[in-house]
Amino acid sequence: MDFSTLNWLAIIVSALAFFALGSIWYNPKVFGTMWMKETGVTNEDAKKANMAKTFGLTLVFSFIMSLNLGLMLNSPEIDAVKGAMYGFFAGFGWVAMSIFIFGQYEFRTTRYMLINAGYTTVGLTLMGLILGAWK
Repeated sequence: MDFSTLNWLAIIVSALAFFALGSIWYNPKVFGTMWMKETGVTNEDAKKANMAKTFGLTLVFSFIMSLNLGLMLNSPEIDAVKGAMYGFFAGFGWVAMSIFIFGQYEFRTTRYMLINAGYTTVGLTLMGLILGAWK
């Protein structure tokens, strides 16, 4: 594993893209209102939250995810299509299925699991696309 061959700018940009996708995905006009209903989070809860901490940690975690995927895709034969494909496999095959496993034990609704698994799958696909295309 050679960290010196990583495209750090692509890793940062793909982490920011994942974060930006979340701001769209969880917007009230997209899935935000449904997500709030499924989680029981209210507007009052959101107003009380330390959003600077939440957004900051989300950026850190997104960076770690991007770095991890970047390490997996750090090969000259990985292009945009293969990067997106492997990002999809990681998102759907690992993360989404984990969300569904945990969701079963937490008695979450299918809608809740689909919203979160969908975001992660689309987000990791986007990350893989960026990382694969930007060599």
